[in-house]
Amino acid sequence: MRKVVPMLISVLLTLTFLIGVAEKPAQPRNIILIGWDGVQRAHLKELLNRNELPNLSSLIKEGALVDIDITSGATDTKAGWVQILTGYSPEKTGVYSNSRYQPIPEGYTVFERLEEFFGPENIWTGAVIGKKGNVDNDPPRRIPYQRWLRQQKRAKELGRRSSGLQGGKIVEENGRKFVEIPGKPWFNASKKMDLFVNGLGVNANVGRRALEELEKHYKERFFLFIHFADPDSAGHKYGENSLEYEDAIKSCDRWLGEIMNKLKKLGIYDNTLIYVTADHGFDEGKTTHSYAPYVFLATNDKEVRRNGDRTDIAPTILKRFGIDVHSIQPALDGIPLDEPAPERKAPPQSPKVPKVRQKAVRSKI
Repeated sequence: MRKVVPMLISVLLTLTFLIGVAEKPAQPRNIILIGWDGVQRAHLKELLNRNELPNLSSLIKEGALVDIDITSGATDTKAGWVQILTGYSPEKTGVYSNSRYQPIPEGYTVFERLEEFFGPENIWTGAVIGKKGNVDNDPPRRIPYQRWLRQQKRAKELGRRSSGLQGGKIVEENGRKFVEIPGKPWFNASKKMDLFVNGLGVNANVGRRALEELEKHYKERFFLFIHFADPDSAGHKYGENSLEYEDAIKSCDRWLGEIMNKLKKLGIYDNTLIYVTADHGFDEGKTTHSYAPYVFLATNDKEVRRNGDRTDIAPTILKRFGIDVHSIQPALDGIPLDEPAPERKAPPQSPKVPKVRQKAVRSKI
């Protein structure tokens, strides 16, 4: 009996260890975050229900599709991608909207945290971006006040929207006035990244460049952000309930398929996590997204278990790379999507979405 008890204890300890190992998810070598700019959650789910997004459906079958809400900051591009790629609210980044912003403080982005955690020589970080405006890394500028006034007047004469102060301020120095324009949000972070390229335009340009970068860096550990802008462009031009908007989302799905196939051909699909999300949605049936806080996260990550907030995506990515996100300072506002979420306020109002959407139509524009 004396021998049996220690043996039982030993067996129990071994089983406990093995269960713990089995429950701990394998750490991925690579992660890709894919942005479908301006994709409304309700419209995305309709396309999924009609089996018109086969590649996204395939990804979801491997992992999850969860609802992501926007509970702070504007439902626009600058605020959206900054929150998604930092895990912070505007109060910590200073990026509140497309018109009120500053460079993200140094060290706050997923790219910089990964470079620091692994060491620059042990991870490749990059961003391949469709948009030029609102996903920029321009440096701060100082413009003579009179020149700035002429620029505003010229824009008005040409019928263009005035750029205004662009989050800047008027200052006076030695009797001369200047307009100080802050650097764009990605000014600091892009200096620490291995690749930051934006303004590529249509999905095809973005997709081809992304495939080229994967071909170059698949032997390295990497984190890659791929930003497709066509849905946002089509929504603004033709409206959320247009066939052009649907075509743009379907184009994103086709490029998702190309990316997944490339990873398989390179032999790295099985140790690469993919997250697909949007920075904001679209106002129902309109060409605006002034109040569009309902987006999504689709992934092959089986550990994603709950709905969340825009700020939850960055800590999810960092945790899956092995970083202790709860020790990060300043403390992240987001919580990984495999952990219970704190109570958050829901978006301030519900959108008026019809129970049965009218069939999308091709615009005559």
